[in-house]
Amino acid sequence: MMTLPWTGVYPAVTSKFTAKGDLDLDAFLFGVDAQIAAGVDGIIVGGSLGESSTITHDERITMLTAITDRSGQQVPVLINIAEGSTRQAIALAQRAESAGANGLMVLPPMMYRPTDEEVIDFFNDIATNTSLPILVYNNPVDYKVEVTPHMFDALLKHDTIQAVKESTRDLSNVTRFINAFGDRLKVLTGVDTIAMEALVMGAHGWVAGLVNAFPAETVAIYRLIKAGRIEEARNIHRWFLPILELDINAQLVQNIKLAEQMTGLGNENVRLPRKILTGHERQRVMRIVKEGIASRPALPDYFNL
Repeated sequence: MMTLPWTGVYPAVTSKFTAKGDLDLDAFLFGVDAQIAAGVDGIIVGGSLGESSTITHDERITMLTAITDRSGQQVPVLINIAEGSTRQAIALAQRAESAGANGLMVLPPMMYRPTDEEVIDFFNDIATNTSLPILVYNNPVDYKVEVTPHMFDALLKHDTIQAVKESTRDLSNVTRFINAFGDRLKVLTGVDTIAMEALVMGAHGWVAGLVNAFPAETVAIYRLIKAGRIEEARNIHRWFLPILELDINAQLVQNIKLAEQMTGLGNENVRLPRKILTGHERQRVMRIVKEGIASRPALPDYFNL
């Protein structure tokens, strides 16, 4: 059985495009290189932040192979699966496995509100048809489906279902999952604004968004918390919070890509129907990021924690 540690920071990386909306692999790899250099523990390709709804299966595989060709096995690379069809989800899972992915992040069925039984069967069918480790994405706020501890009772018969991206916004869910399953189900916090609190409560990892623009600060917070240096982590977090709040917004993709552009780690090109920020909202985001850049805290040597 394949397994992953499910600890550390896993950026949900942005997909990079040219001004015409074509995949820009050079810009994509530049951003991934910055993440790896900062000490992240995995890379997630084609998530919601990676504009999953507008990229093809082929493009996901192209980005996956670009990373592995460039970086080898420096960090595990996961492909996100967000499909309305079980058949299409299995097909992408099998393509990802053949192409060298190390794991999958899987959302419940998309496009309509499924029953609990349908959700369980969806994950069961994917797990039966691939040997890759699976991170279940639990985000009822955005996707209207909650994967409850009771549902995980059924899912964890599969050794490959190993972790949950916990994005309910209910911090007590971290403790619920740990109480119910111990280390059998690793918990990765998925909401930037409450990631510190979730990690203090025992979450094993962090699927992060603003890490795309601020990788070192994100990894430093994680490692300081795990080293028990809570006050130092809290001080960085307090500086970071106004920026992290750009993640809990309908325009999170545009927000984070603009932040990447301002920190020199990417560009703000998005794929239609998304459009780059304009007007008052653009100025608001730029002000937040500019103030953050101007007051960036000095970081400890977190690599040796």
